[in-house]
Amino acid sequence: MRRTAVIMLGTLLYIGAASLSEAQYAPTWESLDARPLPAWYDEAKIGIFIHWGVFSVPSFGSEWFWHSWVTKNPAYVEFMEKNYRPGFTYQDFAAMFTAEFYNPVAWADIFNASGAKYVVLTSKHHEGYTNWPSKVSWNWNSMDVGPKRDLVGELATAIRTVHPHLHFGLYHSLFEWYNPLFLQDKSNGFQTNHFVKTKTMPELMELVTKYKPEVIWSDGDEDATDQYWNSTTFLAWLFNDSPVSETVVVNDRWGKGDACKHGSFYTCSDRYNPGVAQPHKWENCMTLDKRSWGYRRNAPATDYLTIHDLITILAETISCGGNLLVNIGPTHDGMIPAIMEANIILTFKEVWKGLQVMLPQQSRVRGRWAWVLKMTDVMPAMKSDKATSRWDILNKFTSSGGAVYGIVLHWPQDDLLTLASVSSTASTSITMLGDSLQEVLKPTSILTISLVSRQLQPR
Repeated sequence: MRRTAVIMLGTLLYIGAASLSEAQYAPTWESLDARPLPAWYDEAKIGIFIHWGVFSVPSFGSEWFWHSWVTKNPAYVEFMEKNYRPGFTYQDFAAMFTAEFYNPVAWADIFNASGAKYVVLTSKHHEGYTNWPSKVSWNWNSMDVGPKRDLVGELATAIRTVHPHLHFGLYHSLFEWYNPLFLQDKSNGFQTNHFVKTKTMPELMELVTKYKPEVIWSDGDEDATDQYWNSTTFLAWLFNDSPVSETVVVNDRWGKGDACKHGSFYTCSDRYNPGVAQPHKWENCMTLDKRSWGYRRNAPATDYLTIHDLITILAETISCGGNLLVNIGPTHDGMIPAIMEANIILTFKEVWKGLQVMLPQQSRVRGRWAWVLKMTDVMPAMKSDKATSRWDILNKFTSSGGAVYGIVLHWPQDDLLTLASVSSTASTSITMLGDSLQEVLKPTSILTISLVSRQLQPR
């Protein structure tokens, strides 16, 4: 296995050496950051994140189960003592990761029904178990132990066959908690990189060449720099010579200090939601379960975001130029929990059409949980209304085709909506989508709209 890893790494380095002299992008951040963002990602707006692995078997606490148990977190120690025999190891969970109900076509149908435009599946989390038959993860992958299936490959094929307009992506953890090679490099102050040469880079090469993901969602740099991870060399190959060089996007977690600085889009931190427009494309990766990315068997319904919570986060994110990546956690047997399926479909299938007024292909069907106002000839075209009106209305703005759209998430008690950050002109008009009303307003610094009387009143 090590021979294979060295050959694959050698291939990567050979490709880099042979092509970089003629390549468009050099292995430097200055060059890589100059690559334009592929248009599909900016237009997608909504994606589905999937955290699935051996941690889905105990399905207790979080996807960090192994680490929490090893570090003697009392709740995890008690859970294991009460429910499993003495001497039980984390590796013993792998045989119980059965995936017998895993139906990748059904998954693809759910993602398509939600209105999401891309999907990001966990290929390997920090536990090191790979959801594909990796050549450098012997007996710790989904073909050798557990499902005996290529979980990554099956979903990639299903999406591209049944719903080819969906973009397929993969999450990949750079490090592994307890891999001896990584721990050796770490103890050497990351002055050696045996783990990168024999594990991380061969894995990334496998994933790209075999499954052709259009999103590579990197994670787990673990205080090591991108020089240790050889990130820029890999990304130069990815953007120049890989099978997805024209369409692939990557996030910003490629080494210590890179978050919010380098990448096709920034994630900055989990659940990143800046609340104001950003100069660089960004993504809000967040969970339906407030406490975990992986499935938890003991999670009460109150630990899940409500539909109104999701609509609020969606409006805040899109209005500030971000994409929303909503995480679900399947069960060990391959089912998407009903509460997760219902939430993503009810939230996005029903409301997506109403919010599509903000996108290039517009639809004017109004959703049940949001009201959308179309405003033309207003100044300035603010991305968000930072002022708090006396009705405490949450308004979010986005622009498209010369118009500004305001998403009203809370109906005012007195039916009067004040937009403190919008100034009208002599030719301003406002329409509540779903209504036929459109009336010219006189110039004013503060705009107040009567929603029920169907009259637009400047103040």
